[in-house]
Amino acid sequence: MKWGQAVNKTLVTKFTLLALAVSLAACGKKEGTEPAASSNEIVVTIGTANPLTGTQAHLGKDNENGMRLAIDEANAKGISIGGKKAKFVMVSEDDQADPRQATIVAQKMVDAKVNGVIGHLNSGTTIPASRIYHDASIVQISPSATNITYTAQGFNTAFRVMANDAQQGKALAEFATKYLNAKKIAIIDDRTAYGQGQADQFEQVAKANGAEIVAREFTSDKATDFMAVLTAIKAKKPELLFFGGMDTQSGPMMKQLKALGLEAKFLTGDGGSTPKFIQLAGDTSEGAYSSLPGVPLDKMPGGKMFADKFTAKYGQIQSYAPYCYDAVNVMIAAMQKANSADPAKYLPVLAKIELDGVTGKIRFDEKGDIKAGFVTVYQVKGGKWEPLKTLGGEAAK
Repeated sequence: MKWGQAVNKTLVTKFTLLALAVSLAACGKKEGTEPAASSNEIVVTIGTANPLTGTQAHLGKDNENGMRLAIDEANAKGISIGGKKAKFVMVSEDDQADPRQATIVAQKMVDAKVNGVIGHLNSGTTIPASRIYHDASIVQISPSATNITYTAQGFNTAFRVMANDAQQGKALAEFATKYLNAKKIAIIDDRTAYGQGQADQFEQVAKANGAEIVAREFTSDKATDFMAVLTAIKAKKPELLFFGGMDTQSGPMMKQLKALGLEAKFLTGDGGSTPKFIQLAGDTSEGAYSSLPGVPLDKMPGGKMFADKFTAKYGQIQSYAPYCYDAVNVMIAAMQKANSADPAKYLPVLAKIELDGVTGKIRFDEKGDIKAGFVTVYQVKGGKWEPLKTLGGEAAK
């Protein structure tokens, strides 16, 4: 072999190894060191998908950290499944809050043969991904997707641990019409599965309660300028404006609403019920209303304990972290009870399980929805979201 050929072969080998390393790195972020499985141990891989870049990254990291805390605690306990010590490993992917990217991520999870998935964060990503998980018989528990379509598709692999939009939209509309006595209401949504779905449920119940919907407008989940749509709404003189969407839109919308002198109460759902909303809206956030599924954190059975542990490691809770924590724990509990991490074996156990979680009692109905559909309404007072009233929860009685 000539010297030049040897050099070329060496370079090719190096480039091949480099390409292989890059390819492996692109397969997702895997946390925890996978031990070589022996006859006395198993590796259980749980996937999660959230927007980890872009305007919703703060919510995605919140979800990821809630899951990470649960997995770290499970590993510290030395949990056994089927008589073998289990090592739990998290695989985290960025779905960018994009439905198309979510399907790519879901297929990567399937190809990686994960034992279950916690996610996705958004309804618009959760719904298309759910078919891929179902077709591969992989269990999926969403901690934050609220659109009713997710669990209405007939997929026995789909579960969620918080109230859906039918429950939340009803509670929001009940609050708007019965507690705020709003008779003339304007509605804006961001045209995502989450925002539009929640707005549709809100509108249906508000109308049934006698309210007049004076305007029904829409924007996008990327918009930041709402002056045109708000100016059009101002002419209709609504008493209340409801927005279905996330905090990165509702915060600037609140600020622009005040700048226009639009004298209407502002109400939004769980997507806006975050510290980020207050940060973006600034002083204009004062008096705004929002909702969150479940009871307030300090009223949750394990809320204070969870808050202390989470904030010590990761800082301020944004929104859904407690639900991610519970989603992981209920999945692991089902594996333990089934004596298997095989989705086909623990799935029927999960469907019937009852677990006292941080957020409350977790038990699922025949569709995979959480049975206790509590929703709490909050208001910004003194620069903080303060709970006002808890509604719903009929199914828990």
